[in-house]
Amino acid sequence: MKTMTEPVWKKYLTDWNEGLGVVYERFVLNDYLDKLVDAHRLTSVLEAPLYGMAGVSGINSVRLAERGCAVTLVDNHAERLAGVKAIWQRLNLPATFIHHEDFTRLPFDDHSFDLAWEWAGLWYLPNAEALLKELVRVSRKLVFVAMPNNLQVGYLLRKYVIDRDFFPTVDEKWVHMGRIKQTLRAAGVTFIDEGVLDVPPWPDTVMPAAEVLKRLGIKSKKLDAQFTGAGWTWNTMAYYLGEQPDLRERVMKYAWLDHAPLPWQLKTIWAHHRYVLGQVAG
Repeated sequence: MKTMTEPVWKKYLTDWNEGLGVVYERFVLNDYLDKLVDAHRLTSVLEAPLYGMAGVSGINSVRLAERGCAVTLVDNHAERLAGVKAIWQRLNLPATFIHHEDFTRLPFDDHSFDLAWEWAGLWYLPNAEALLKELVRVSRKLVFVAMPNNLQVGYLLRKYVIDRDFFPTVDEKWVHMGRIKQTLRAAGVTFIDEGVLDVPPWPDTVMPAAEVLKRLGIKSKKLDAQFTGAGWTWNTMAYYLGEQPDLRERVMKYAWLDHAPLPWQLKTIWAHHRYVLGQVAG
């Protein structure tokens, strides 16, 4: 794997304008995390690694903290972790922040957390298989893993047209849910749920709409004006901080396909992420 020369996460430690797609992704994920807390009475959670989702790093577990869970976040990059800690302090939410380099051995005892999880981070790791086994080891109830869906249109557009330089920097075999399930099953996990999340009416290109148009060579002053400027600002942090209380309502009007009573397999051709939820033996 190549190393990414420009760490995109740095921008979002201070610029919280994530784009509509990421904000939507966060709200849909939050709804699923709410269901897990309610159904399994979760009180402690580990997110490792915290880096995976686009946009602002380290806030995937904010909803869990809001629900009263004791949250632990692990990152292997000290500068990023310090930035994430500052964001959580701004939110006035408690969490434990651990700087740890070796994801093949997490610094926790067996069965330390009700939930151990990660979102879209496996392909950044040199040994994702070992991390999955560690998530199982440190959990006493659930393991939840999600990765980008390589079957949907936006993924293919990104890979072959607009962001080809990205894919040599990651280990793409870890987008295959079969490989993830095989690893978790061998570690003693029993699967209790799987499916898709994040199924809005637009493709997943992991970049702002204006940038997509630019890379596709589409020039239009009207479109540029529509997708840039103060009128096109999408900021999950503003919602968490109470500055934009109507943000969720504005964004979730697009969730009709996520909420449609269809088999998840049919949604796979458009869903941005696939996930699996497992129960730990014993």
